[in-house]
Amino acid sequence: MTESPAPGWHLTADVDDFLARAGAYLRADPALHTVALSVTASLRERGPAVYGAGSQLFGVLYGPDGRVAGTFLWTQPFRISVSPLDREQADALALALQGREPAGVFGVDAAAAAFADAWQARTGAEHRRAIEQRLYRLEDLTPPLPAPPGRPRVAIEGDRELLIRWRGEFSAYIGAPGGAAGSEEWADERISYGGVTFWETADGVPVSMAGVTRESAGAVRVAPVYTPKELRGRGYAGAVTAEVSRAARAAGAREVLLFTDLANPTSNGLYRRIGYRPVRDFAVYTFTAPTGTSPSTRNENRHDRHP
Repeated sequence: MTESPAPGWHLTADVDDFLARAGAYLRADPALHTVALSVTASLRERGPAVYGAGSQLFGVLYGPDGRVAGTFLWTQPFRISVSPLDREQADALALALQGREPAGVFGVDAAAAAFADAWQARTGAEHRRAIEQRLYRLEDLTPPLPAPPGRPRVAIEGDRELLIRWRGEFSAYIGAPGGAAGSEEWADERISYGGVTFWETADGVPVSMAGVTRESAGAVRVAPVYTPKELRGRGYAGAVTAEVSRAARAAGAREVLLFTDLANPTSNGLYRRIGYRPVRDFAVYTFTAPTGTSPSTRNENRHDRHP
């Protein structure tokens, strides 16, 4: 008879170990756990280099009955991503992570706040509620009409340099840590499974892009959506987002998801118009190291802030 795991947090740097322990828990609600599922899918397929030169750490919380009660993942330099946790569980995680320097935390509103408070209490690091996000789910797709001139096209190997450049511009726009670091790995990863679609003009010039994560547990997430500044306001982002959403559905995805910044009414209105409906609110907190220590890396993302 197999013994039940001891209650508390189990930490591991092994993505396969993490999924063996927590995979069923994550798959039970693929929308709620979209970040953990998409990140681990890419890590298993491409290895840790897919997110640049950072380390990775995962955690599984076992309850008194031996069942999984929560999870977290941390691919540096991104923030820790937590599942729903209550204050006691968040405090136990803050204790388990002592000696490390996370840049912040992302999760459903209450869980992110609970961990941010616990981290400040345990370490003295101040926190700031940086961004409020909303998770959306696609219901009935309604492509924008009239569509802007042009057509969609899936990015291929010949587009690699443009993807690297646009990903770098997007990273600079959202304030991602490390700037353009990891853009080459990101481009190779997305090209490998057709994970970026362009909207291009009639003469074949790309004017906007929308990415989509690898499918996991029947779910994908649209991310990122980027249009160069000088080309915005022409309907390209709406058209390419609708196209990748349609293609994901056609490929068999049961859940098509995306995050938006609640401070951006334009994008929230756009996604509602093409058929996305709210699921749950999330929050992003940044941490500032106590006086006298090195400040943690910050990640002031603006749209989809997840790898």
